[in-house]
Amino acid sequence: MDTPLSTIAVVGLGTMGAGIAEVLARAGREVVGIDVSEAAARRAVAALAASTARSVSRERITEEERRNILARFRTYSDLQAAADADLVIEVVPESYELKQQVVRALDGIVRPTAIIATGTNALSVTRLAADSARPERVLGLHFFNPAPAMKLVEVVSSVLTAPQAVATVTELAHALGKEPVSVGDRPGFVADGLLFGYLNQAAAMYESKYASREDIDAAMRLGCGLPMGPLALLDLIGVDTARTVLEAMYTESRDRLHAPAPILKQLAEAGLTGRKAGRGFYTYAAPDSAEVVPDALTPPPGGEGGAKPREVRSVGVAGSGTMASGIAEVFAKAGYGVVLAARSQEKADAAKARIATSLARSVDRGRMTPEARDATLERISPAGSLDAFAEVDLAVEAVAEDLAVKRQLFAALDKICKPGAVLATTTSSLPVVACARATSRPQDVIGMHFFNPAPAMKLVEVVRTVLTADDTHATVRAVTARIRKHPVDCGDRAGFIVNALLFPYLNNAVKMVQEHYATLDDIDAAMKLGGGYPMGPFELLDVVGLDVSLAIERVLHEEFREPGLAPAPLLEHLVAAGCLGRKTGRGFREYARR
Repeated sequence: MDTPLSTIAVVGLGTMGAGIAEVLARAGREVVGIDVSEAAARRAVAALAASTARSVSRERITEEERRNILARFRTYSDLQAAADADLVIEVVPESYELKQQVVRALDGIVRPTAIIATGTNALSVTRLAADSARPERVLGLHFFNPAPAMKLVEVVSSVLTAPQAVATVTELAHALGKEPVSVGDRPGFVADGLLFGYLNQAAAMYESKYASREDIDAAMRLGCGLPMGPLALLDLIGVDTARTVLEAMYTESRDRLHAPAPILKQLAEAGLTGRKAGRGFYTYAAPDSAEVVPDALTPPPGGEGGAKPREVRSVGVAGSGTMASGIAEVFAKAGYGVVLAARSQEKADAAKARIATSLARSVDRGRMTPEARDATLERISPAGSLDAFAEVDLAVEAVAEDLAVKRQLFAALDKICKPGAVLATTTSSLPVVACARATSRPQDVIGMHFFNPAPAMKLVEVVRTVLTADDTHATVRAVTARIRKHPVDCGDRAGFIVNALLFPYLNNAVKMVQEHYATLDDIDAAMKLGGGYPMGPFELLDVVGLDVSLAIERVLHEEFREPGLAPAPLLEHLVAAGCLGRKTGRGFREYARR
């Protein structure tokens, strides 16, 4: 099966097929494009012509190189055109019936040494291979859209695939300038296997009216650094396509987290399949347009009316750690007088010194003048007792993530803070209402979840309990805008928006490694290259801390009682062994000691 793969047929010239054909032709391969639709073939040729013309105008290729690329791409309407191909890549629609027809037909057309690759991202490669007369030459070759731009290619082998076929196709992927990862045959493979579970949970979160579509998407973009929010991404992928992938995943895993959210079926059956239809979770200017236009669900430009915010001139921040000092810095930069209270004057002074160091870095980088730094520091008053909060208008606690500790602190704030002061907790996983019930004024208590590092991260989750007053909520929204953060509203349940969507995804990545499905490096590469994530899941787990991650996953499992949310045993074992990530020098990877 040793072949240079010089002639490659692409069956199906939709968006993905045309993109793959372009990648191959640009890399010097002879490309045979096959589609029963002459219109699709014409569009593929036109797309390549336009793309290469842009490359010439940008001086990335010469006009002669462009002519050679175009000459290497020929289109046909009959599968017989694949007879001389060394490799055939099928990218027909995600239907077993259609793909089986193609694979069976190719058996009687291609040479015995030719490799047949399916571009499926949801269907079983093994099942398709079993229908072939030569299953050892059938494998999966999953490109990501748009194929010319996306670096990741998943090379999928079944128990029937010959190792030489995998090696040959992997070598081709490298030659195309792609980053291949080798994976086994399971629905979604690595990237989509992790991505679609997360997208499904986001759809279910929206369907439950827990948060608005805009807030869910903003939370994941600003809180996790993702290029798109999950609902906008579902519209881009296609709601019907997502539902098909999830159905295949659920059939295989029987994990309820993969059972398609009912709203996906409702939208798909109504023809509201996303951008391609002009409407999905959002409404677009026209079919295939990326421009979102206002609809009945779009929030009014100035925000909703309602309660008048309370006046906030001074802020108290309780705590002396990284989060507390970061939050104090944010408020002081925005012009608020800040009382930074810790368990001792020494700890409070140390926290202010940490802020001074942070501000000095901003001056060194030209982001702040020395005068602004001095004025910011002047606004921060360190204190060794919560008694200094007597006159603050807003008290924000950023102490240990321990409910008993937080309840004790809120009981103290209830006695110290003046009537009408807003009391906020920065908890990321504990019930805000439990903090509120420790006071005699639960109507004044709210969640204000900052993200670390607070000076850099733009997101704040504003968490209302069933007891939170409207003007308390309005106050925190107004304050969040003044400190130049983006507020998103959500209810008081475990994980709020970001952690409720992020940590099941991280847990599923751990399960993949635990089951020896893929390596740490391949999973991290797949999510960065295929999903646009700024960090792979194992990089992120080691940064967050495995103990912190495990605690959040336990809270999610306890609240939602979904078996699929149970923390992966491998994560529990690493935490028990003291391997907590970068902070201990070892987590999923080992780190140099500082």
